[in-house]
Amino acid sequence: MAPDGQAPIIEQTAGKAPDLHEAEPIPAAARAAIEELLQSADLFRYNAPKDAPVALLESEFAELLGAKYALAVSSCSAALFLTMKALDLKPGDRVLIPAFTFAAVPSAVVHAECVPVLVEVGANMRIDMADFAAKLPGAKAVLISHMRGHTSDMDAIMALCDAAGIPVIEDAAHSLGTLWNGRKVGTIGKAGCFSFQSYKMVNAGEGGMMITDDPELAARAIIMSGAYEENWKKHGGLQNSFCEWQNKLPLYNVRMQNLSAAVIRPQLELVQGRVVQGRDNHDYMAAQLNACPWLNVPDALPQELRAPDSIQFMLKGAWSDDEARAFQAAAKAKGVPVQIFGLSEGNARAFWNWQFLGEAPELPQTRAMLMRACDLRLPVRLSKADLDYLAEAVVSAAVSVKG
Repeated sequence: MAPDGQAPIIEQTAGKAPDLHEAEPIPAAARAAIEELLQSADLFRYNAPKDAPVALLESEFAELLGAKYALAVSSCSAALFLTMKALDLKPGDRVLIPAFTFAAVPSAVVHAECVPVLVEVGANMRIDMADFAAKLPGAKAVLISHMRGHTSDMDAIMALCDAAGIPVIEDAAHSLGTLWNGRKVGTIGKAGCFSFQSYKMVNAGEGGMMITDDPELAARAIIMSGAYEENWKKHGGLQNSFCEWQNKLPLYNVRMQNLSAAVIRPQLELVQGRVVQGRDNHDYMAAQLNACPWLNVPDALPQELRAPDSIQFMLKGAWSDDEARAFQAAAKAKGVPVQIFGLSEGNARAFWNWQFLGEAPELPQTRAMLMRACDLRLPVRLSKADLDYLAEAVVSAAVSVKG
């Protein structure tokens, strides 16, 4: 029995720390499709008159999410950028984004010639709705980044934005499979954008997808993605819309190529299983971390059914920066790479490191959260023994510092 006020020490799990940087394996069906493509050298999505791997992926992904239109591109960042351009935002337009996100999100806003307006994020890693409401007037768009799969209050956000006539873009890079009130995240706003980077639920190394139910938005985005000289005819269901925009919009050439689609397509049928396993892994480990008085995993919101492939937790109570660094070092010594967002040098998720935006704004809530917010990847392939090892390492690291 542990002394009063001290977390129980979990028995050391036999074995060694799992490799958290190893991505999900590529299915055999994808490897076969890649070999076939390499033999044919047919890698460009518009070479085939129809049914190219990218076109098939778009159809299958739209069906998976229940969206009318899907556009496959080179990255989620490209999808975000194209969506803003397709919305016809003007240079200098204000776009609200959460202050807790990855540097690629404000970068996409800058690429679209707009001005990112950072909104406070609370200790639960979700948008502070009072700050959001205060900054919304005058905005031309809202880009909600469901960072690390933490869904902000989409009911409140959509109510405010719909009343003001402001379009909402969902950055769902970390949220494939997450539900909000039973609705798939990424289908709630005007458009949803997803990532197939290696550390996401579907692993293609790189790649992105934009979905929408708006035919005009889809048509504009498809042309700007690089559908030149009537290649838009190889996208089904939008012929009446495309004619309006051909040769009137710039081409950014951020198309996905067939090899990426060949890697992604066989993984779509695995998504639901990965979602269930990822949630089980997250909740199993969260229970062990929450048993420690010095650690806290933020709860899901009541409307949210998460699809996590990582876990975030807060250092609970009073921690100095030196203690937080000592905790991080103690976990690392056990082979567990815990990242504290605000204390990792040059971290791309700490808003004060986005020097391309100029002087960092005063965002005390977000800064305080980032200085004590810990991040650990949890690939869905991990076993219970792996999770036990990780939890023991994290808890014992906290106890070694706080006693």
